[in-house]
Amino acid sequence: MDIHRVYRALGTGFRRRRMRRFERVFRPTPKTRILDVGGTRFPWELVESRPRVTLLNLAPAPGDAAPGRFTQVTASGTRLPHLDASFDIAYCNSVIEHVGAHDAQAALAAQLRRVARGLWVQTPARGFFFEPHLLTPFFHYLPRGWQRRLVRNFTVWGWLARPDPQRAKQIVDEIRLLTYREFAALFPDCEIQRERFLGWTKSYVAVRCAPAQEDRT
Repeated sequence: MDIHRVYRALGTGFRRRRMRRFERVFRPTPKTRILDVGGTRFPWELVESRPRVTLLNLAPAPGDAAPGRFTQVTASGTRLPHLDASFDIAYCNSVIEHVGAHDAQAALAAQLRRVARGLWVQTPARGFFFEPHLLTPFFHYLPRGWQRRLVRNFTVWGWLARPDPQRAKQIVDEIRLLTYREFAALFPDCEIQRERFLGWTKSYVAVRCAPAQEDRT
């Protein structure tokens, strides 16, 4: 089974609800300029107002560009090539836990806060019992050395993806889930909201509402 199909099946409902919340908070229009760091076109197809979205990734995704609405930029989120306040909203979904150690996470957070007036940044909560990348409960609480040894044969991700040892080590070393306190410290000027599932905090969302938008032609 394709691991990406599993991710899509598990995440689609959460993503739809998240985008509805995003719309209620920001009320985007076709003139709203959004920078999506690490994202794709899919969630924006769920937004009825059809804002203008710049998709920034380390490598472009085939089919994500659409003249007049979607633009692709190839760059690192820790070194955004945009001027201060270039966008109305910076959006970043389940990316900050992938960029590496705390210094890289802090760099990404600072860049997102710099280039946009409004912010919507989501990340899975370390305190949630289910590790969403490896699709396995409680695995992320193990010491990292144990995770490297066990990830190929004792996680759902390992069973489905069948990674080689190098890729298995890479995925363990790449993911750094954040606690509430760590995430809030990265976004001191934001409201930190909680997404819940079965009474547990599943994810955190840093929200900074932009001032009223000017009329742009």
